[in-house]
Amino acid sequence: MQRLYDFIRSHQTWVDGFWAVLLVLPSVAMGDHRPDTAYGERPVVLPLILALGVATTLRSRMPERMLLLATAAGALQLVMDVPILPADFALLMTIYSVAVAGSVRASRAALVVALLAAPLVQLRWPEEKSSLLGNVVILVFQTVPLVFAWVLGDARRTRSAYFAQLEERAARLERERESQAKIAVAAERARIARELHDVVAHNVSVMVVQADGAAYVLDTAPEQSKKALETISATGRQALAEMRRLLGVLRTGEQPVNGEYVPQPDVAQIEDLVEQCRGAGLTVDFKVEGSPRPLPSGVELTAYRIVQEALTNVRKHAGPEAGAGVRLVYFDDGLGLLVEDDGRGAPPELCAAGGADGQGQGLIGMRERVGMVGGTLDAGPRPDGGFRISALLPLRSSL
Repeated sequence: MQRLYDFIRSHQTWVDGFWAVLLVLPSVAMGDHRPDTAYGERPVVLPLILALGVATTLRSRMPERMLLLATAAGALQLVMDVPILPADFALLMTIYSVAVAGSVRASRAALVVALLAAPLVQLRWPEEKSSLLGNVVILVFQTVPLVFAWVLGDARRTRSAYFAQLEERAARLERERESQAKIAVAAERARIARELHDVVAHNVSVMVVQADGAAYVLDTAPEQSKKALETISATGRQALAEMRRLLGVLRTGEQPVNGEYVPQPDVAQIEDLVEQCRGAGLTVDFKVEGSPRPLPSGVELTAYRIVQEALTNVRKHAGPEAGAGVRLVYFDDGLGLLVEDDGRGAPPELCAAGGADGQGQGLIGMRERVGMVGGTLDAGPRPDGGFRISALLPLRSSL
């Protein structure tokens, strides 16, 4: 059925031409045999029939112009006293086409024509033997088909407009989905960039410190050098494992291999992080206040990365004799973090740039992470020397 409908729509002019032939041929034959429409007595009959046939054939291509042509032919028919012919059905078909595809003004004009056509015919050729009630009934029966044709056309116009609106809405939603997908991809790439920055900055910093220490005591304390090299090896493996996990997100069509990706770090691993820094030669005081409990994964990861970045900055900028303190406080509705050192602090130009990692990105990344979970971050020099980073991560904004 749909194929037939599509075929008719693609060959609408030929279909309309077929209907025109069906209307014109009987009208021509009638003009040959009826005395009141004989061509010799009424030479206007044949041009009227042909005009109505043209209006029927081209009603889909030029509905408004064909309505004018059919209306003019009907008016001439009334003036020249040419009785009703089969070709007059062209007016009904043209009214339908205008209601479907014409402008709003033309559609209203077609409705006016539909309402006036039957009364004008009754006035021009009244039924003398019929009563007033009979004439009214005839008028109604002649008006209803024309008005019904307009109603059908207007209903089809409304339905087509509705489906066009649905298609436009679907296309708009598709564009919005594509835009949201691009935004999601960009956000994911930014997240991976932050993760890589934290992994590389922290682990490479530990490896550099251990390598320097191993080189310094290589001849005098071989056992200590060996321990430092083992720490470098373990740290390098951990960095590679985390980088595989992060870069695996960018791979398509690959499933994680058992043991290839490590889980996301959480608050419980902060103590291991502190021990790693202590093994690298940094004095760190670690305290936990409140009742530890499971936290949302976003808060867990954010807390770990903040402490990791802060301790990395301490090793880079606080000086060789600096010590650091890490404090976790469990509140009823959030988690508090405090990381501070007693060293010389970050260079002023880096603090002004918003970061302390040599590229101006450390504190920026922290603020982005905290903002993603709805928390607050405060970072700056301590009054008595050193640097302090404090953060509050609310629990309700991360659920």
